[in-house]
Amino acid sequence: MRIGLRVLLGYFLIVALAALLVGKVFVEQVKPGVRQAMEGTLIDTANTLAELATDDMLAGRIADGRFAQRVKQVSTRKVGADVWGFAKDRGGFRVTVVDARGIVVFDSEGRDLGRDNSRWNDVYRTLRGQYGARSTRDDPNDENSTVMHVAAPIYDNGGKIVGVLTVAKPNRAMAPFIARSQNIIARWGFVLMGAALLIGLFAAWWLSRQLGTLRRYADAVAAGERAPQPRAAGEFGDLGRALHDMREKLEGKQYVEQYVHALTHELKSPLAAIRGASELLEQPLPEADRARFVASIRAQGERMAQMVDKLLALAAVEHRRMIEQPQRIGVASLLHEAADALRQRAESSGIELRVDAANACVVQGDPFLMRQALVNLLDNALDFAPRGSVVEARVSREGDEVRFEIADRGPGVPDYARERVFERFYSLPRPDGGSRSSGLGLPFVAQVASLHDGRVELSEREGGGTVAALSIPSA
Repeated sequence: MRIGLRVLLGYFLIVALAALLVGKVFVEQVKPGVRQAMEGTLIDTANTLAELATDDMLAGRIADGRFAQRVKQVSTRKVGADVWGFAKDRGGFRVTVVDARGIVVFDSEGRDLGRDNSRWNDVYRTLRGQYGARSTRDDPNDENSTVMHVAAPIYDNGGKIVGVLTVAKPNRAMAPFIARSQNIIARWGFVLMGAALLIGLFAAWWLSRQLGTLRRYADAVAAGERAPQPRAAGEFGDLGRALHDMREKLEGKQYVEQYVHALTHELKSPLAAIRGASELLEQPLPEADRARFVASIRAQGERMAQMVDKLLALAAVEHRRMIEQPQRIGVASLLHEAADALRQRAESSGIELRVDAANACVVQGDPFLMRQALVNLLDNALDFAPRGSVVEARVSREGDEVRFEIADRGPGVPDYARERVFERFYSLPRPDGGSRSSGLGLPFVAQVASLHDGRVELSEREGGGTVAALSIPSA
C-alpha cells in the first residue's frame, strides 16, 4: 500500500473517530440540555403560580376561585407565536394542586380530582420541604409520552406547607427543537467529514507527490541518468537539496577515481611503447630503424596528448546538467562547418566527403558542443571508411526531431560492440591495421545528445557500412 494511501486512511480514521465522538456527545447532550432548560422554566412558573394560588387555597376555594378560572382560561388563550420557526398557538402546560395530604383539589384539565398523589415524587418531596420533580409516561407503552412535573409548595401565613402546586408539560413539546438541533449537528457533521476527506485527499496527494519526486530522483541517480535537482517544498525540498549535494560529492569522488583508473590503464600501452623504443634508441641502430622508433615515439606522444584533450572535453560535458544558455542553431551551416573542419583530412585519405544539408531546420542548444559532436562522428566515419569510398553527411526533419546521419562504407560495427562503443575508452580495431582511437569520441557524442534531450545510435547501412544518427528535438 502506498504511503499516501496509508496517510489518508490513518488521517480519515482519526477524523472519523473524532467526529463520531464529538457528534455522539453533542447529540446525547442536546435532549438533556433542552429538558434541563425546560425544567428551569417550569420551576419559575410553578413558584409564581403557587404564590398566586395561596389566597384561594387558604380560603378553601382553590377548585372554583378566581385562580382556577384564570388558569382554565389559559388553555383557550390564542398565543400566535413563532418560536424559532415553529408556530405556537396555545399554552401547553397543566396545573394541579394538592392539599397537605396529597389529595388533588384542583386540576386544570379536570382529570385527577380527588386522586391521591402523595406518593408521586414531586408531591412527596415538596410536602417535606424538598425540591420535587418527576418525569412520567402518560402511556406506559410509549417512551415518547413522558411528561415533566415540577412542584412548588403553598404556604400559609405562618410558613407551614398547606398544599403543593405542580406544573406539568409534555416533553414532546420540545421534540421539534431537539430534532432540529440533532439534524443540524448531523448535517454539519457530514459537512465536516466531507471537508476532512477533501483535506485528507489533498494532503495525501501532496505528500505522495513530494515523495514520488524524491523517489524518481533516487531511481534516476541509481540508473546513472543525468537528473536535475528535485523540486519539492518544505522539509522535502531540504531533503532533495541534501540528496542532490550528496550525489554531487559522491559522484565527484567516484568520477575522479574512475577517470584516474581508466586513464592510467589507457596510458600504459603508449608509455610501454615509448619506453621500449627509447631503450632501443640507446643502442647503435641503423638510420632506418632509428627513424622508425623516433616516429613511433612521436605517434605515441600525440596519441597520449589527444587522449588527454578528449578526456578533458568529455569530463567537462559529463559534469554539465543542462544547457545554461541555449541558442537557435541552423543545422545546415552547422553540418557544413563540421565537414569543412575534416575536409582536408578526408582528401589526404582519398575519401570523398559529401554533405546534403538542404533542409533549413533549426535546433536549440549549444552550437560548440553540437559542432564538436558532429566532428567526432565524421572523424569516426573517416577512420573506418576505405580509401576511394564516400562518406555522406546529411540532415533531415522527421516529425518533431532533426536527424543528422553520417554514413560510411566501412566494415560496420559488430553486434556485440554496438552498445559498448559508447563506453569510455572502448575502441574497435581500424581496417588498415592502424592503432585504435582513444575511445572517447562516441561517449562525448552520447553526452552531448543527452544534454540536448536527444539520442545517438549506430545501425547497419544497406549495402555495407555504418550509419551514425544523432537525433535532436527541433526548435
